Amino acid sequence: MMRKKFLRNLQMFVGAGVILFFILVAIFAPFIATHDPLYVEIPRRLQGSSSEHLLGTDDLGRDMFSRIVHGTRVSVVVGFSAVGIGALAGVVLGILSGYFGGILDTLTMRIMDIMLAFPGVLLGLVIMTVLGRSMFNLILTVAILNIPTFARIVRGSTLSVKKLEYIDAIRAVGAGNTRIIFVHILPNILSPIIVQVTLSVGTAIVTAAILSFLGLGIPAPTPEWGSLVERGRGWLIQAPHMIYYPGLMIFLFVVGINLFGDGLRDYLEPKKHR
Repeated sequence: MMRKKFLRNLQMFVGAGVILFFILVAIFAPFIATHDPLYVEIPRRLQGSSSEHLLGTDDLGRDMFSRIVHGTRVSVVVGFSAVGIGALAGVVLGILSGYFGGILDTLTMRIMDIMLAFPGVLLGLVIMTVLGRSMFNLILTVAILNIPTFARIVRGSTLSVKKLEYIDAIRAVGAGNTRIIFVHILPNILSPIIVQVTLSVGTAIVTAAILSFLGLGIPAPTPEWGSLVERGRGWLIQAPHMIYYPGLMIFLFVVGINLFGDGLRDYLEPKKHR
C-alpha cells in the first residue's frame, strides 16, 4: 500500500517537475535563447549541432535552439489558455444543464454530441479556416474543442450531487439556485474538473501543434513547435534535427502533463484506482 502511494506521488511530482521546467523556459525564453529566433543567416543554413548553434540551424540559418525555446512560450500559452477558456465554458454549460435539466439539458447535450461526433482535428481545421490564422484564433479553436468534454463530465457529476439528501435539505430551508450551484454543488465536483484540466493541457498542445503542422496555426515567422516540425518535414534527409528536436519537446511536455494528471487523479480519487 505504501509502495503504491509512493509511486503515485513520485509520478505526480516528476510530472510537476517537467511542467514547471517548461513554464520557466517559457517565462525566461528571452534570457535562455542564445540568438534572435527570427534572425536569418543563409550561409549557415542546415548546419548541425555546434558550439555556436547548440541544436543546429534551419533552412534559413536561424538558430534552432532559440526558436524551440521561444516556441515553448507559444505552446505553453496556447495549451493553458485554451484549456482554461474551454473548461470555464464547459463547466458553466455542464452545471446548468445538469442542475436545471429539461429543454436546456437536452439542447445543450445534443450540441455537445454533435461537436463530439466530428474528429477534433477536422473540426479544428474547419474553425481555423473560418476564423483565419492567428494566435488568438488558435487558442479559441482549441478552447472550443475542449468544451464538450468538460460539459459532459460536469453534467454527470452535477446529476449525482444534486440527488443527495443534503441538497434537498438546503433547498428546503430557502437556499436559492445560485447558492446551491456555486456554494454546495461546484465545490463537490472540483476533483474531476481539476484532473480533466491537467490531462486536457497535453491534448491541447498536441492539437495546436497538429493545426500548425497542417498550416493553420500561428503565421510565420513566429516559432511554434508544430510549425517547426512542419518546416523541417521538407529537410528530413539533409537536416533531421529540424524535426527531431521540436518533436522531442512536444513528446516530453505531453508526457510530463500526463504523468502529473494520472498521479493527481490517483491522489484525489484513490478509491477508484486501488
